[in-house]
Amino acid sequence: MLFIQYPEPAFRIKKEEGRELLFDRLRKKWVLLTPEEWVRQNFISYLTASKGYPLSLIAVEKEFRLGELKKRFDILVYNNRHEPWMMVECKAMDIELNDAVLAQLLRYHISLPVKYLVITNGKQSFGFRKVNGQLLEMDELPAAEQ
Repeated sequence: MLFIQYPEPAFRIKKEEGRELLFDRLRKKWVLLTPEEWVRQNFISYLTASKGYPLSLIAVEKEFRLGELKKRFDILVYNNRHEPWMMVECKAMDIELNDAVLAQLLRYHISLPVKYLVITNGKQSFGFRKVNGQLLEMDELPAAEQ
């Protein structure tokens, strides 16, 4: 399991028509503040503030094709050569991280092969490194590629 020390949240939040919205600095727009979005934004803050990942190399909620299906990843981190490097699947805090969650990320991995895979619900996080076709669990995320 990964130990994640999240930085203090510094999000811009507003209420509009009875709904809470959060300003996503990557997508540069206001998004509905769902439990999963809270986890996603906190994990992005951890990647940038604590691990030094450049915001410019992180993508959020982008559509891709998995065979004939259209899917969306939660977070994709690119390396310096702008190649997909790490994919993160975020779930709400009350969702258990189990084999089904990992299987979802591994399906996405078919279309977007990456070196590192992460699943998180904000309370727990598991990271894996793909080595020779096997997943090796990590106890720490790698430093940003320089």
